[in-house]
Amino acid sequence: MTLRTRLIAVFFASTLLPLAAAVWITTTLLDRSLRYSTTGELDRLSRTLESTAKQFYQRERDALKQDALAGRTPPAMYATADRARWPEPVRFFWESGETERFGVSGANGERVDYMRRSEGPGDRIGVEIYSRDLGGISMEQLSTEVRQTRSLVNAIDARDLRRGFTLTLLVLLGVAWAVSLVPLILIAYRVSRPIEQLTAALTEFADGDSSRRLTTGGESGVPPRDEVGRAVQAFNHMADQLEENRERLVHLTRMASWQSLARKTAHELKNSLTPIRLTVEEMQARQPASERAFMDQAVQIVVSEIESLERRVRAFSEFASEPPVHPEVLDINAVVTERVGLLRPVHPDVTYVVRLDDSGPRAHAAPDMVNGILTNLLQNGAEAAGPGGVGLVLTRGESERVLIDVHDSGPGLSDEVSATLFEPTITFKKNGMGLGLSIAKKNALLSGGDVALIPGELGGAAFRVSLPS
Repeated sequence: MTLRTRLIAVFFASTLLPLAAAVWITTTLLDRSLRYSTTGELDRLSRTLESTAKQFYQRERDALKQDALAGRTPPAMYATADRARWPEPVRFFWESGETERFGVSGANGERVDYMRRSEGPGDRIGVEIYSRDLGGISMEQLSTEVRQTRSLVNAIDARDLRRGFTLTLLVLLGVAWAVSLVPLILIAYRVSRPIEQLTAALTEFADGDSSRRLTTGGESGVPPRDEVGRAVQAFNHMADQLEENRERLVHLTRMASWQSLARKTAHELKNSLTPIRLTVEEMQARQPASERAFMDQAVQIVVSEIESLERRVRAFSEFASEPPVHPEVLDINAVVTERVGLLRPVHPDVTYVVRLDDSGPRAHAAPDMVNGILTNLLQNGAEAAGPGGVGLVLTRGESERVLIDVHDSGPGLSDEVSATLFEPTITFKKNGMGLGLSIAKKNALLSGGDVALIPGELGGAAFRVSLPS
């Protein structure tokens, strides 16, 4: 499971339970808040009121009928002779053919009426109406209230407030939860993507691919603001350091092998050259005077070659030696100015251009080693540029390094030569040993820096010396 998936799963686990609890608590409170006006209570109350009104009305009807039959209540007589003046309810009752009927009368139905047919003699034929006062209770108003209450119950049942509130709540919570999920997915992607890239880069780096680097926001000059960006930046820095240290280790390992070979070669050559020189000088001393001129010339040639070989033996010995390193704080601008000033009289036909960093970079290295490195590079550059050539020296300070670039306007270096440029070789040019660049690189590595070939600005070769600041 990827980190992004785990982050989203954690969000689900950490939000669904609180969301469910919030829904349950909210619906419970909503239910309790609506309990005082719930449709069930209102329906029960309306039905009770309706039943009570019916019972009251039925009791009053029965009592009125009993009083009428017992003669305790006098009737109002509507004879058929006056039928034209009958009230509308009386005429409807007579025309209906019913023997008796109950109804309400009064302005608001506060009386109950009992109507029955009278089949007596003469003017007793018609309708008798008995009335009973309901004690201020308005049956019409009571019926209206019950009817309105029932309509309200039916309307509430149709709306179902609790279900509506619950659905609205669920929709709102669901929308809020979904909206909060979107930025979480984006954040999870932004967080997990560089971590996944960092994990893949570490895996590839462990498998031997030291060229893998990651992009960060800090590469544009803005430092990374979060831990992930700093981790990516630290990985790139670590990879650069490991690759640089590995190259240094490989070169120093090869140098150690070359030094061992040089040490043995120098020892063997020295052992052989000494008796050769002594024997030749002895032969010269014993030669008769008549042949002395030829012998002197031959001995001079042999001794000269022996001295040349001895110089190479001394160069091999120097190359094989491990000089002590005593680093100091060096003003690089002052060191470069001094080295260039020493070489200008030696190469008066070469123009030296010096561009120094105004910040005054300072390095922590051994002075003798730095002087030897710069002397070798400047000497090689002057020889490559030749009369009328140009040599360019630049200094620049960085956060952890001090850089010195040496350019020349010579013919440059071929790819074949560049591939083995820092390997110890033997050269027979005047005053050349073929070990200068090898010794310069070795001394730079021992000082915690390096010497590398870079593209030249003047069309020729260019070297960069890096030293710890």
